[in-house]
Amino acid sequence: MFKLSYKIGTKPVFDSFSMGLYYIKDDKNLKKNIDEFEQRYKLKLSELQKKNLSEKKNRQISLSGTKGKPAEIIINKFKLDEKFTPDYFRNHLAGIIKKLEHSQIKSLHIFFPDHNELTNYFGVKEYFYRTFLEGLALGNYTFNKFKKEKEKITYLSVILYGDDEKITKSAISKNNSVIEGIFYTKDLQNEPPSSLRPFELADSIREKLSKAGMKVTVFDEKEIKKRNMGGLIAVGQGSSAKPRFIVIEYKPKNKNIGTKKIALVGKGVTFDTGGYCIKPWQGMLEMKADMSGAAVVAGTMLAASRLNLPIEMIGVIPSAENMINGEAMRPGDVVKTASGKTIEVGHTDAEGRMILADALDYASKQTPDQIIDFATLTGACVVALGLNAAGIFTKNDEIADELYKSGMKTYDRVWRLPMWDDYNKDNESKIADVNNDGGRWGGAITAAKFLENFVDKNIPWAHIDIAGPAIANDLTNYNKNYMTGFGVRLMCEYLSNLSDGE
Repeated sequence: MFKLSYKIGTKPVFDSFSMGLYYIKDDKNLKKNIDEFEQRYKLKLSELQKKNLSEKKNRQISLSGTKGKPAEIIINKFKLDEKFTPDYFRNHLAGIIKKLEHSQIKSLHIFFPDHNELTNYFGVKEYFYRTFLEGLALGNYTFNKFKKEKEKITYLSVILYGDDEKITKSAISKNNSVIEGIFYTKDLQNEPPSSLRPFELADSIREKLSKAGMKVTVFDEKEIKKRNMGGLIAVGQGSSAKPRFIVIEYKPKNKNIGTKKIALVGKGVTFDTGGYCIKPWQGMLEMKADMSGAAVVAGTMLAASRLNLPIEMIGVIPSAENMINGEAMRPGDVVKTASGKTIEVGHTDAEGRMILADALDYASKQTPDQIIDFATLTGACVVALGLNAAGIFTKNDEIADELYKSGMKTYDRVWRLPMWDDYNKDNESKIADVNNDGGRWGGAITAAKFLENFVDKNIPWAHIDIAGPAIANDLTNYNKNYMTGFGVRLMCEYLSNLSDGE
C-alpha cells in the first residue's frame, strides 16, 4: 500500500527509482503519432519497440534502462472507438498502482494526454485529470484493520504533467475531497457485522461527520418507539442490538436565498439473515454490505462538506439488524409505520423497504426540494441489470435524466426502470394498507412502488437500487477485492451540477 503525495511537474527530473507513464492515441496516423511522441518527450524508441507499439493487439509496452529518463517507462496506447469510455484512465491507473505494490518505485511521473482530443468523453479538463487521480486512489485502497501483520506503507510521489497548473491543483483538491467520502463509504461497507451493529454505525457517523462540521442526531430505541416508527422497530426487534435512526444536517457556509435542500435517505441494515424467511448461508456472506445505502449517504455528505457544495442537505439513515429470536417479526404480522399506514409482512427478507418506509416519511416531513434514497434493496435489480449499474426509479424525468448523465460521466452508472401505477396491484394487502412482498415478477419495481407509498407526492423523489454495483466485482481494476463505494462519485457530480444550475 502506498502513501500518495501529489506534485505538479514542469521540467521533468528523474532519478533511478522513477517511472514514467505516457499515452499515445491509436488511430490511422499511429506512425506519425509515435514520431511526434518521440520528439515531444525526447525519447528514442528502437525499431523493435516501435513495431511492438504498432502491433494491433498490444495496448501497452514497457521500457527500462533509458539513459537520462525514468528508470522504467510505460507507454499506453488508447483508441477512441466505440469501446472507449470515461472510465478508461481511471481503470488503467488503478491497474498500474496495483502492479507497483511490491516494486521499489519512489516516484511516478504521469504525462496527461491532450485533453482537446478527449473533451467529448470528459468535459472540462479538471474532471479529465481527476479520473487519473481517482484511479490511483481507488486502486490503492485496502481494508486491513483486522490483520495482525499489515503490509508496510511506502511513500510514492506522483508528479503530474499537464498544461495548466491552476486546473491541476484544483483537480488534486477536488479528488482528495471525493476520495475521502468514497473511502469512508468503503470502510463502512467492508467493516464486519460483528463490529458494525446499529449503535456502532451511528457512533461512527456521529464522530466522523460531526468533526466535518455537520450536526448529527441519533434516535435510540425509546425515541424511535415514541415516534411510532413501526417499520424500523419490527425489523430490529429480533436483535439484541436495537435500532438507531440517524439524522445528518449539512448547511453550506454561504447559504443564499433559494439554496436547494436535498434529502438523502440510506438503508442501514447492518446485517440481514432474512429473518424467519431465512437466507441460505451463501446468501449471507455479503450481507455485511446491506447497509451500503447508509454508507453512501454518509460518504456523500462528507465529500459534499469537503467540497463546500452550496446545497443544504439532510441525511436520513434508519439502521437495524434483521436477526432471529423469540421477538423477531413473523410472516403475517401487521406493522403500523410513522406515517400511520400499515404493512402486512408478507416476507421477512423484504425488510429494507420497511425501515425505509419510516425514513422516507421522516424525510418528507422536512420539506426538501428533492428526496433521493439508496438501498441494496433487491436481488431482482441485480438479475435485471447485473453488477454493472444501479436501477433508478422515479416519475420525475429531470431527476432521471440528470442522474443518468452524472452516472455516465463518473461511471457510477444508473439505468431507469418503469414506475407505472399498474404495479401497485402487486403490493396490495387484504388486511393492511400495503404488503411488503410484491411477488415474483418485477421485484425491483414492486419494491420501489412500495416505497412510493411513504413519500409526499408533492416532493420529487428517486429511488436508487444499488444491490448490484455496491458489491465487489471483477468488472474494473478498482472494484475487485472490496465493497465498492458506488454512488459517491455519482452524487458528488449530480449535486455539483444541481448547485451550478441555481
